[in-house]
Amino acid sequence: MKQGERSPLGLYTIGIAALFLAGFFLLVVFGAQSYRNTVAGQDGNDETRALLSYLATVFRANDTAGAVSVEEGEYGQTLIVADGDTGYALHIYRYEGSLVEEYAALSSPLSPEGAQIIAPTEKFELRWLSDKVLAAETDAGRVLLCARAEGGGAS
Repeated sequence: MKQGERSPLGLYTIGIAALFLAGFFLLVVFGAQSYRNTVAGQDGNDETRALLSYLATVFRANDTAGAVSVEEGEYGQTLIVADGDTGYALHIYRYEGSLVEEYAALSSPLSPEGAQIIAPTEKFELRWLSDKVLAAETDAGRVLLCARAEGGGAS
């Protein structure tokens, strides 16, 4: 073999290695993009479930006779969940594009400036379907809240 001749085997080896490297790089890029989209979807689902689950948890935690009521006021519908016989209640209502909660005396006026923000929502509608079933609808969806206590429900 002469000094000036080169073997094509070296170029083929480099070409195949470059092809595998490019394939690996594309696999990593597309895999990362797919993972990012999956996590974004999961985060959205978690946020949706969190708001509806919160409403269900508040309702169930105070499931006593006559503890839950819905009132119309200057901020629209307000879900009022009384805290036993203390004279205080949790007031949940929509204010400036967010669902907020406020723990205050039953007879006190609402003070949204001091209320705790639960989640952003443009929709908060409450409707009694029966004496014991309350439907709560937000941007995140709809949840049915069912009173289990004897005499619980609409008051």
